[in-house]
Amino acid sequence: MKALSSDEVIGRAEADNVRFINLQFTDIFGKLKNLAITTSQLETALKGQIMFDGSSIDGYKRVEESDMLLKPDPSTFQIFPWRTGSHGNSARLICDVCNIDGTPFTGGPRNILKKVLGELKEQGYDYYVGPEVEFFLFERDEKGNPITKIHDDAGYFDAAPTDLGEDARRDICLLLEKMGFEIEASHHEAAPGQHEIDFKYDEALATADKITTFKLAVKTIAKQHGLHATFMPKPFRGANGTCMHINQSLFKDGKNAFYDEEDELGLSQEAYYFIGGLIEHGRELAAITNASVNSYKRFVPGYEAPTDVAWGICNRTPLIRIPGSRGVATRVELRNPDPTANHYLALAVILAAGLDGINNKISPPPYYDGCAYEMDEETRKKKGIKRFPASLNEALDEMEKSQLVRKTLGDHVFNTYLKVKKQEWREYNEEIHQWELEKYLSLY
Repeated sequence: MKALSSDEVIGRAEADNVRFINLQFTDIFGKLKNLAITTSQLETALKGQIMFDGSSIDGYKRVEESDMLLKPDPSTFQIFPWRTGSHGNSARLICDVCNIDGTPFTGGPRNILKKVLGELKEQGYDYYVGPEVEFFLFERDEKGNPITKIHDDAGYFDAAPTDLGEDARRDICLLLEKMGFEIEASHHEAAPGQHEIDFKYDEALATADKITTFKLAVKTIAKQHGLHATFMPKPFRGANGTCMHINQSLFKDGKNAFYDEEDELGLSQEAYYFIGGLIEHGRELAAITNASVNSYKRFVPGYEAPTDVAWGICNRTPLIRIPGSRGVATRVELRNPDPTANHYLALAVILAAGLDGINNKISPPPYYDGCAYEMDEETRKKKGIKRFPASLNEALDEMEKSQLVRKTLGDHVFNTYLKVKKQEWREYNEEIHQWELEKYLSLY
């Protein structure tokens, strides 16, 4: 869609009878925040003059320096299709967060991604990303509260009437198309109650903004169907968990920089180095790309989630898969991220790792062509393959040692993120879980 200028946004709002504008941004943990204004304040907002209390947002400012500003990106103006009516329509603008003097706030997740993209641009590259965001649908009780009852018992690519989420997915797709998405596929996933909707790849910042919109749309339409949509990675055992695979490629001078028709695998030297960077830093990124305690319940052999920091060709068992397509579609798929990640921060650290591989010519090890789930320790040691972190605690330890993650996020976000997530781990570790009661209460 054509990017709009500030004047065009004001004109569109007037022409489309928009009465309210939602100014949106995320905290450092990916939670969507929202400030609604009337269109009478739209011109002021587009000048970056709407103030808010940064001390009330997780990971932002201290109370003694809490005044902050929102600077909307005019290109993100979209009318909410679910909020239209005779009293006027509602729209949204995604914002960058600024200090009171108008300079970009270094702790703003969108600003952090823009900073890394700027470094990439200086080297002549553009970063394109296509995410695969999955979700589960659960039932609600008579009061509308979500309950732990899965919406259906269907499996991969099943159709109606077994697939009970088909109508909800259709309505989500139609709504997203109204908001400028190009939907490529929609289907039931492998686990009961699990679904996937894929939209076309785009430049990384636009893709991150689309993930923000995608999550909101999925939850909104699910609720209209009397359902609860969750992006929790592993809501129950014995089935595949929910991922957010990141398909990525670099373009230079309008051409896919990851493709080389002369190479045996069809990959360029930049692609190999990019893979090398992801392998080198893969464990360090985990606490960002897989941000919850529950995230690590997904990494169980046999459920299409990677347990080893390796790469393969058309192989879904290691951390990185190189899909079979070549030419303009040549891409590197990172298979560990999930939707609990702040997607702006996740793309920032992923890109930083790949870019470090290119800048420092980090060659990857040979690709692995077997089933990584069946790899024994002797083979792992011989090939120099490391395991992916098995817990949030292990991932935080790796992140704390990472100079790359610290540099990418900046000290403010780096230290705040570690502090909060370590507390989350302590709370989980101190809790007595139902499994423990069932296992040990009678036994001992």
